[in-house]
Amino acid sequence: MHVLIINGSPRVKKFSNTDKILDKFCEGLSEKGNSYLRYEISDRRQWETIRQAWDESNNILIALPLYVECIPGLLLEFLETVTPHKDDADISFILQSGFAEGCQLRCGEEYLKLMSKHLGCRYKGTLVKGDNFSIRFFEDEKRDRITTPYKRMGQIYGEEASFDSEECKAFTGPEVFPAYVRVLVGLMFKTVARKSFEKISKEWGCTKPLDYRPYGT
Repeated sequence: MHVLIINGSPRVKKFSNTDKILDKFCEGLSEKGNSYLRYEISDRRQWETIRQAWDESNNILIALPLYVECIPGLLLEFLETVTPHKDDADISFILQSGFAEGCQLRCGEEYLKLMSKHLGCRYKGTLVKGDNFSIRFFEDEKRDRITTPYKRMGQIYGEEASFDSEECKAFTGPEVFPAYVRVLVGLMFKTVARKSFEKISKEWGCTKPLDYRPYGT
């Protein structure tokens, strides 16, 4: 199987969590004897090349982040420029997010199902997984702990050309955290995670506190 893989993140490769996920996914895909072309919509210079590959491909995979239940606008802008297929191509998605609960990504998943029809493609499933916010901040072993499970998903996709298997569905993890976990997560974000975010913001040159609201009343 030959697959057109599109990184739908608006972030450049260096800062894209989706890019790091695809690195591992493609390892698994290749291990099963598949080939692929891989592009990033963040690089507008690639758009014409991607459109040509789109027209010639019958197996398409789009990986994208979900930002507060919103599909990246840059990806939607690009997809408006492609010619819809005539039910002669399969399309699958990798939907990833910083939100850890599966329920936070289901609205985006349903949208992708509808979008597949508009693109004239047969929908072959979405691999849904959250809790990926920190990928680009880690390196080596810490990053691998988060991204390596995607290698197995690449193997499955390479064998089945879809994400319909029970193993892929279970990959999402918990749909909703139990009440006690939600309380603990809330406390963590108010303490340990907050300190981590404050450190990162200072490294990025931020001078205002995280809760600064210049337009608040």
